Amino acid sequence: MIWNVERLIIALILVAIAAVAAYVLNRRRPDPPTQGRRGSIPEQLDRDDFGVVDAPWLLVVFTAPDCDACDEMRTKVATVEGTDVAVRIVDRGESPTLHERYGIDTVPTTVVVDASGVTRLGILGPPATGELWDALAALVEEGSATAGSAD
Repeated sequence: MIWNVERLIIALILVAIAAVAAYVLNRRRPDPPTQGRRGSIPEQLDRDDFGVVDAPWLLVVFTAPDCDACDEMRTKVATVEGTDVAVRIVDRGESPTLHERYGIDTVPTTVVVDASGVTRLGILGPPATGELWDALAALVEEGSATAGSAD
């Protein structure tokens, strides 16, 4: 009987030592880095926020006044505006409420929405050469094929 009590006491001491060691080792480990939710692309845009848009596709580039890549995007996207694609530039300096409304915190952010305002393409930062144009051409072609089959 005495041996059983001694074994129980020894076992409890070992468990207590192991628990203290685990606690100390766990405290020494650094916390994982926290990542804020950054760089999100809105899932939908209210097309009315961007003026009268009759084109089936709306390409919106969210920019900032001190952004060199944004200056390049302003020039590049102007070339795609036409009957199928409307282009709007939303500068944070001129329209901060739209940046806030859509949670834009990375510029340039390029969003292409369909006639319902649903985001079909989103690009954070400047797109790779041809990326935006190839994707936009595919969307317009897809939309034309869908509209043609509905007739």
